[in-house]
Amino acid sequence: MESTQTVEQAVAKSLLDIKAVLLRPNEPFTWASGWLSPIYCDNRRLLSYPQARENVCRWMADIIKEKYADADVIAGVATGAIAHGYLVAHMLQKPFVYVRPKPKDHGTGSQIEGILPAGSKVVVVEDLISTGKSSLAAVHALYEAGADVLGMVAIFSYNFNHARKAFEDADVELTTLSNYDTLISVAHQIGYVRDEDINILKEWRYSPSTWGREE
Repeated sequence: MESTQTVEQAVAKSLLDIKAVLLRPNEPFTWASGWLSPIYCDNRRLLSYPQARENVCRWMADIIKEKYADADVIAGVATGAIAHGYLVAHMLQKPFVYVRPKPKDHGTGSQIEGILPAGSKVVVVEDLISTGKSSLAAVHALYEAGADVLGMVAIFSYNFNHARKAFEDADVELTTLSNYDTLISVAHQIGYVRDEDINILKEWRYSPSTWGREE
């Protein structure tokens, strides 16, 4: 990484280099929600690239050491952030748990896997922030289990306005290594996207649910 490059820029370039992020402004992807999107992000690809994986997890660990030095436990959000969360916990030598989207329908019916003593100070690790709904549901599950959630650290965010408001309304501090705006800037700098694509890409972030469907 060049000395003049910020962590946000370095992470964005790394995600582009390993194709964890794909940009197709003229051939949009369709998300499970039905939204059309010029971007697809799969941060699980980081796990196959040791240096990129090391950098990203180390940067998240550094944030936690700086902002949440009194954290007792690291929690990953299933399934995308289980591996990243474990690696961060290992670097910090902290206990690790992960949070399922809902309680198991068999066995103990657990939603939180691992040992989480009541009153534990927890930092949540997430791989991707889109609407924030599933991430905040994990935080709620931790609260219900008696945890004190200090904040959340994520690899990447689409930077939707409604997601930022959801975190503010829930009073959950969110820190991300990189974000959509930085990614578009880096993609433009390295020639991944053309000048004429920039406005198309920016428009999507402000109205993702209707983008590409206007008559």
